[in-house]
Amino acid sequence: MPEEPELETDAPASAFGRDVLAGLAERPRAIPAKYFYDERGSRLFDAITRLDAYYPTRTERQILLDHADEMVEAIGKNAALVEYGSGSSEKTRILLDALHARRTLAAYVPIDISAAFLEQTAVSLREAYPGLPVLPVAADYTRAFDLPELPSETSRVVVFFPGSTVGNFTQPEARDFLRHVAEVAGPDGALLIGVDQWKDEDVLRRAYDDPEGVTAEFNLNVLRRINRELDGDADLDAWAHEVRLDDDPPRVEMHLRSLVDQTLTVLGERFRFEAGESIHTEDSHKFGPDGLASLAEDAGLVRRRRWTDPRGWFAVELYETADARPH
Repeated sequence: MPEEPELETDAPASAFGRDVLAGLAERPRAIPAKYFYDERGSRLFDAITRLDAYYPTRTERQILLDHADEMVEAIGKNAALVEYGSGSSEKTRILLDALHARRTLAAYVPIDISAAFLEQTAVSLREAYPGLPVLPVAADYTRAFDLPELPSETSRVVVFFPGSTVGNFTQPEARDFLRHVAEVAGPDGALLIGVDQWKDEDVLRRAYDDPEGVTAEFNLNVLRRINRELDGDADLDAWAHEVRLDDDPPRVEMHLRSLVDQTLTVLGERFRFEAGESIHTEDSHKFGPDGLASLAEDAGLVRRRRWTDPRGWFAVELYETADARPH
């Protein structure tokens, strides 16, 4: 068994500046949603997941609680669980509890873009699961990264991607991402993924524009990051959080809308905004019962199991490569 390494970092800071400059130069303007997640953004998102209006986290959590034993059986013995966008790993602890109780997990590899937040989580998990190798990697999981050395007894890699974060991608991006996951997992690997379903628009709007204003703070946090890290001059009072719904394809969009005519400076470059113009900061695509399965098939992944809640609001699905051995 390898020694537990120091936190591995594979996330170049300069990518943030490049992507922001490129996104603000486009029409319509956009900033990738992954840049919400500095340490403050990660904590704000954790706060969002506890809101009454935000159904995805508690619904997915209940599915995991109800079906953890079945999922552990499907994952198999001595797997390495690699979680993309781990955050605080709270939902993951449901699986880790079940896997660790059976002593059937070879290692847990949390991957997150926020190195500081990730290291705190890793320390907590090592205390909670003595003897379990916790091997954190600070990386942007949408880009190429290296897995750490895994214990010799590892039978296969299972990528865990909860929260329906796959919905942040366009369909072409989702296909490419699923191909990337298949490569990381390897020919005998698997993907366990959360998939949010399209539902009543009032439910969706409240989830992404909560009365407490936490999601608004989360959205505005990307401007705080720009000010702090990219020598920006955004006046946060001159921007507003905005949610838009579209059913073709089904998605929730988040925007930052300029309240006045203004100029935003980033790394010395000036971008002129008219009142009402927006920066598109996130898409959250929703799926029908077989929506993700058809995209996964294009990436060489076959759905083996599907677990859902009684209302059909959310699903957790297990995919494997077509020639994966039984586990």
